[in-house]
Amino acid sequence: MKSFKILLAEGTLCRIFCSGRIIHPVVFDVVGMIGGFHGFWIDQEHAAVSYEQIVLASACGRANGLDNFVRMPMSGYSMATANLEAGAGGLMAARIESAKHAEEFMQWAKFQPRGVRGLNTSGYDADYGGKTLPQLAHDANRDSFVAIQIETLGALEECDAIAALEGVDLLFVGPSDLSQELGILAQWENEKLWDAYAKVAAACNKHGKNWGTIAVNPAFAKRTYDMGCRMLSFGIDAVILRRGVEATRTAFKDLF
Repeated sequence: MKSFKILLAEGTLCRIFCSGRIIHPVVFDVVGMIGGFHGFWIDQEHAAVSYEQIVLASACGRANGLDNFVRMPMSGYSMATANLEAGAGGLMAARIESAKHAEEFMQWAKFQPRGVRGLNTSGYDADYGGKTLPQLAHDANRDSFVAIQIETLGALEECDAIAALEGVDLLFVGPSDLSQELGILAQWENEKLWDAYAKVAAACNKHGKNWGTIAVNPAFAKRTYDMGCRMLSFGIDAVILRRGVEATRTAFKDLF
């Protein structure tokens, strides 16, 4: 399994999906068998995913060669460290309002000297006690993936300063919330939204960082890719299931 950090360093387009409503081994097995995906993100903001579910999802992902990160709200330091100890490959902060806000999250995700994360060697990231404290701190600071969502006007305004933060691997544009904040909800072709994307792309290019977004539709995804996007999220577990059911009904429409 190649981590997102390695894939992005190689310039690979990271193809991912979202999981949160349906945390089950079969989901990850099916995606792994079909192939083409590099990993997934676990939605702890909207789905309130538990520690045990992240342990399960992370283990199932590793078994299928899929990296992952947890998208979490800024609800508390302890949740960040628990997610990493559960086996998540990284973290993404939702609803960031400023560079100062993003820096606070960065410090939750890293040990000293970069951050303030508390040490504990009983989790997956320390090989369940197999690493010493210095080994854990060194390896986790080097390997853990950190992304910041750009989905508020404050984060958009300060995206250059956010991209400049040491340790930030990726800025992830949330098109739904950002379009709402811009007063153009779901207007995917509105140039006001694309100006925002261009601003994020320029900030990342300036500071040598990567950025990602949701593949709203094929044309939208291609346009972001051409702008330099190197992480695209294709669908959410429950929505993917719904589309599969709809496609099945369509295929057998004469019998429904």
